Amino acid sequence: MKQIHSLQTNTRDEMIDVTDVVRKAVKEAGCSEGHVDLFCMHTTAGLTINENADPDVKRDMLRRFDEVYPWAMKADRHMEGNTAAHMKASTVGSSEMVLVQNGQLVLGTWQGIYFCEFDGPRTRKLMIRVKKDV
Repeated sequence: MKQIHSLQTNTRDEMIDVTDVVRKAVKEAGCSEGHVDLFCMHTTAGLTINENADPDVKRDMLRRFDEVYPWAMKADRHMEGNTAAHMKASTVGSSEMVLVQNGQLVLGTWQGIYFCEFDGPRTRKLMIRVKKDV
């Protein structure tokens, strides 16, 4: 089963927990064993699996990304001015794969799935493909 989920982001940089969206897709697909492929359909956003217990982790990650990839760099030539967003998205990556076992996502105790916005606010698309084991 494949679906495209629409997300509305609210700020230039944010990490949106989409774990429940993915869980819902697994449930709707009736998948008990298999995996989920997730794909971010954008060049200035990405996906990551990271801690979902302490919100300071998200804040720290976004702050550190800004330190490594500052928004305004005079040497950048990309006319849209969002080279930092492209760098962040390339660092995070555009896809994730999560196993499904006994109808549940196989994630560690503190793990969640995040859609990472680096050039918002925008309407974004997340492709979710649930693949059942035969």
